[in-house]
Amino acid sequence: MIPLRDTIKSRTVPYVNYTIIAVCGVVFLYELSLGARLERFILAMAVTPAEVSTTILQGDVSFRPLATLVSSMFIHGGWMHLIGNMLYLYIFGDNVEDRLGHLGYLLFYVLAGAGAALTEVYFQRGSTVPLLGASGAIAGVLGAYFLLYPRSRILTVIPLFVFFPVVEISAFFFLGFWFLMQFVQGALSAGIPADGGVAWWAHAGGFVVGAVLLPLFLLARRA
Repeated sequence: MIPLRDTIKSRTVPYVNYTIIAVCGVVFLYELSLGARLERFILAMAVTPAEVSTTILQGDVSFRPLATLVSSMFIHGGWMHLIGNMLYLYIFGDNVEDRLGHLGYLLFYVLAGAGAALTEVYFQRGSTVPLLGASGAIAGVLGAYFLLYPRSRILTVIPLFVFFPVVEISAFFFLGFWFLMQFVQGALSAGIPADGGVAWWAHAGGFVVGAVLLPLFLLARRA
């Protein structure tokens, strides 16, 4: 399913959401300019589960492995990876920012992304395959949207072989089905070493982290 837009209008301009999208775009253009140096850049900025796992288990406070929990959110592995992530962020992020406020949304986004990455680290703790992309943080945004706007309608393209019908689907069903697919795929990949494909557990974990963090952020904003 490919979302096109939702039916909830944001009451404020989502400056932070737009900035995150712009930063991811600029960083990707920088990646394209690196040529042969790209691999070194990816290894430096992406999460390496085995490295982060070792750092945490040893009680080490080394800055670089832990910093990648944040830096990895802003790098992508290709045009489709970038466009797909930014489409979801554009559609769902503005409404969550509207409810959390600009600074609250930024902190929420970073924490959700770090939590998503740590979920993948837990399930792939021996993997040396780099984990990169904004999808874990965006999954956190989806988890928050799921709780905030379950009755929202999502205009959606459903690819059916040569047909591409456009229908409106409730956010409850769209995001619930999305989460279920991530969880099932993660469960099916249990015990299988990561090969650089989709980080299913980061998606499922990010969704749960976002849903858990949302009430805390709403309470903090009210206070």
